[in-house]
Amino acid sequence: MTDVFVGGDDADGDRPDSAVGTKTAWFHCFAGIAGDMALGSLLDAGADLGEVRAMLDRLPLRGWRLEVEPVLRAGLGATRALVEVSDVVVVRTYMHIVALVEEARLPGRVTARALATFAALAGVEAELHRRPLERVHFHEVGGHDTIIDVVGTAAALEVLEVDQVTASSVATGTGTVRSAHGLLPNPSPAAVRLLRGVPTFGRDITVELTTPTGAALLSAMATWFGPLPPMRIEATGFGAGSRDLDGLSNCTQVVVGEALAVEPTAGQPLMVLETNLDDATGEALAHTLEMLLESGALDAWITPVLMKKGRPGHTVSALTDLALAESVRRVLQSETGSLGVRSWPVERWAARREMGEVELEGMAVRIKVGPGRVKAETVDAARVAAKTGRPLREVIAEAEGRWRQQHQPASSAGRLAPRPEGPEPA
Repeated sequence: MTDVFVGGDDADGDRPDSAVGTKTAWFHCFAGIAGDMALGSLLDAGADLGEVRAMLDRLPLRGWRLEVEPVLRAGLGATRALVEVSDVVVVRTYMHIVALVEEARLPGRVTARALATFAALAGVEAELHRRPLERVHFHEVGGHDTIIDVVGTAAALEVLEVDQVTASSVATGTGTVRSAHGLLPNPSPAAVRLLRGVPTFGRDITVELTTPTGAALLSAMATWFGPLPPMRIEATGFGAGSRDLDGLSNCTQVVVGEALAVEPTAGQPLMVLETNLDDATGEALAHTLEMLLESGALDAWITPVLMKKGRPGHTVSALTDLALAESVRRVLQSETGSLGVRSWPVERWAARREMGEVELEGMAVRIKVGPGRVKAETVDAARVAAKTGRPLREVIAEAEGRWRQQHQPASSAGRLAPRPEGPEPA
């Protein structure tokens, strides 16, 4: 399967083996993923139930109990996480859930992962129901069980000391599912929108294999999608779904281990799509680049060319993962009105990079650190420049200099910090 890289301004980033020695969890979603399946898989992989419960007990939430049950799914042993609820059903707002999580004073990564998951859910709900984020009401995903599943998954990741979450392509079902709003298509509209940019595939099973909560966990936490990444495996576990399915083990698998650096023998397979235009305005071209990047293109650019009959024109190009090539092609063709798009396969060897952060004028400026290079994120530096009235180039220079002062040994002035041991990707 083709690798897919996701996440922020660095969506075209390196493979997960870049963070050599970090603890990685890979969710294998061959039968989809739900909140209870993710939590069950981590408990099955060795996350201590007592420690997870201790963190969950900090939530100002009563009327629930987390239990685990060993089950078989198509003959495969798995753990089912069961949240028993004795309290009345409450429809909570997004802001109410944020307050619950923040009041619990959980470890930093647990809070960040849980809040990111609920933010992903709230963003999709706001988009689907055409209402402001602060007015979003959670129905199914606002109940005790979903809160425990999300915060419990974040807590179990912390107990296992997981630094990085990755996942396979995600299976979905077909047919319809029942919700608080009535019958909806399967996969649900919320799950589909949360899985934008994520490699997915459908199974001809009329069961909701991937729920909005499961999709939100991946959307918020996973930084990379593809086959099992290079790692020294330490543990694995299976989290069971609520029912047994004919011919399919209804589980989510997790594999936990130490990330390894592997010298690539081949580059990442990608595709270049492009078209020639001789009748596009500058505004239309700029908008096309923006839409290509929003559709998942890893990069997009415009090249001035001289076309037939001596006409000046432009070539609009997009670099994309193979899994997203069709959607990027449609955007390229629809936005430009071109009568055709051509393509060819390419390979890419991405240099290893890491993200850091410094503070200037009370604002965070992200720093991208690669072999022999430190670079401040322009959008963050521009925000500082706008607030202070300073030239952008001065802000960038100060941010990069401050990072070097904070991270370089005094004996290595003028050079970047030593690289970690191990082979360096091309």
